Amino acid sequence: MIKAGIVGGTGYTGVELLRLLAVHPEVEVCAITSRGEAGRPVSDLFPNLRGHFDLSFSDPAAGALDDCDVVFFATPHGVAQSTVPGLLAKGIKVIDLSADFRIRDVALWEQWYNQPHACPELVGEAVYGLPEVNRDQIRRARLIACPGCYPTSVQLGFLPLLEAGLVDVGDLIANSASGTSGAGRQASVGTLLAEASDSFKAYGAAGHRHLPEIRQGLEDIAGTSVGLTFIPHLLPMIRGIHSTLYATLSDKTVDLQQLYEARFRDEPFVDVMPAGSHPETRTVRGSNTCRISVFRPQGGDKVVVLVVEDNLVKGASGQAIQNMNILFGLPENAGLMAPALLP
Repeated sequence: MIKAGIVGGTGYTGVELLRLLAVHPEVEVCAITSRGEAGRPVSDLFPNLRGHFDLSFSDPAAGALDDCDVVFFATPHGVAQSTVPGLLAKGIKVIDLSADFRIRDVALWEQWYNQPHACPELVGEAVYGLPEVNRDQIRRARLIACPGCYPTSVQLGFLPLLEAGLVDVGDLIANSASGTSGAGRQASVGTLLAEASDSFKAYGAAGHRHLPEIRQGLEDIAGTSVGLTFIPHLLPMIRGIHSTLYATLSDKTVDLQQLYEARFRDEPFVDVMPAGSHPETRTVRGSNTCRISVFRPQGGDKVVVLVVEDNLVKGASGQAIQNMNILFGLPENAGLMAPALLP
């Protein structure tokens, strides 16, 4: 059994890790840390986990992680940097769900996250954990930077087009909308029920901190610089991301449906929908599946890609476990085969 620890187990991505790992056939969660909740039973804070975990939160400074094979960080940005070097030195693998190691340009990271980076020497080593692109590197990694939720949907949606060189890379557009859980579990007026319900809005139109991560990933895929307009939106629901992507085709003769089906045929968690489908966020709620549809409206030179995912699963904790499975040579879908929740 793989012994896993979770740092920051009290947020939405932390409890989602617990929910998914509770039924993983090859993993034992042996430590869950939280300074603020140290000593409190996990099932006390999260009653949905009663009967699944007989664990209490522990202080991360107490050495509870020393016996782990892998440690997940489900912490705010900037927190993992102080602890990761010590874990790696002990031979413990690290999968970080924050943005601390996603952006290779440290100065750019510091600009967007408004803080100095505490261990820039590890940034170049970290493997960006998008399995559909970096599966081979993930297998050999010590430190995995799990992609953000918006970046996962945008990169997977554009992936076949950029790999085939079929679009104008200077003018890519991504309109993405997320449920309120994407903002985390901390108190915030903007995500209160009375504020977010019955409303729909864009935010971060002048620039969002996922932009440099998305652009970096798209440029890695395309092999050249890209121009990207990324506008996030807040949806009046708890879970889910819907990204609508736009690009200009350089070859209008290509069979887009066949292109997408061929590219993702062997990917266990990307589902290319039948031609003409409009994927819905409710069809991926609670699952690690990303569903994609592709259109060329009125037969013109524009391609429109529709992408849905659960921001807490394929957009965070499920993808982290997918990375762990690859890292330890397990079946990639181990513990991740539960279908989406309907209604």
